[in-house]
This record gives sequence, C-alpha cells and structure tokens, in this order.
Amino acid sequence: MADIAAIDISTLSTQGYRLLVESFILLDACDRMALQPFGLSIIQYNALLLIDEESGRRLTDLSDRLLCDKSTVTRTVDWLENEGLARRIADPDDRRAQRVVLTKAGSALREQVAAAHEHSLAKRMAMFSTTEQQQFVGLLARLRAHLREELGH
Repeated sequence: MADIAAIDISTLSTQGYRLLVESFILLDACDRMALQPFGLSIIQYNALLLIDEESGRRLTDLSDRLLCDKSTVTRTVDWLENEGLARRIADPDDRRAQRVVLTKAGSALREQVAAAHEHSLAKRMAMFSTTEQQQFVGLLARLRAHLREELGH
C-alpha cells in the first residue's frame, strides 16, 4: 500500500511540475505580447524593474537577480543605454565596479510598461476569485522559498 501512495505522490509531482512549466511558457508568451508595443523583451523589462534612478544596481547584482549570465546582462544594459533608458556610473563603493542607473526616460517608460503589464496580469488572473489568488500566491511563495533554500540563495 505504501508503494501505491509513493507512486501517486510521484505522479502528482510530475503532473504538477508539467502544468507549472506549461503555464510558465504560456505566461511568458502573454508577457511578450504585453511588452511588444513597447519594444521590450522580458529581460529588458525585468532589468528596468530592478534598476532605479538614484543608487542603481551593479551589473553582477543584475545578473544574480535576473538569473542570467553576465554577457546577457551586458547586452541588455548596452541596449538600455543605446535607447537612452539607462546609463552606467562608477560604483562609489568599489572603483572596479560599475552601477547602472535609470534615466528619467527609463523611469517614465518603466512606469508606463508596468501599468500595462499589471493590467495584462489582472486580466489573466481574473478567472480566480480573490481567495483563490491568495491561496495561489501563498503556494507559489512557499515553492519559491523552498527552491531558493535548495539552491542556497
């Protein structure tokens, strides 16, 4: 009997994982559609969310937060700079490091895109009641915490 229970849990874990991955892919596609009118990729948008006008963020910190390699962050920041949305400055705490700060245009775009993205998210999640959304957020927060602990983050 214990073997059957283990199989059921394993099957549920696999089904849950596959549903989560497929949902992520679909959410990613919806995000790309929402960001398309602004000419932003998902990584560019997420970088905009992580950078501020005053203290900015180190490139290595961006790489860690975006879970991507440094060359991807460098290309992303290069693009943001070329578009006039961000600029590099010297890190006051470390002469060898640079920080990226948003320009006023970058901050304005971030606010505009964030509002459009929030609207898109609200439409996608409207199928859930408030209680269901609270439960969903709670479960995802637990999963994220567990995964971060597993990865040592």
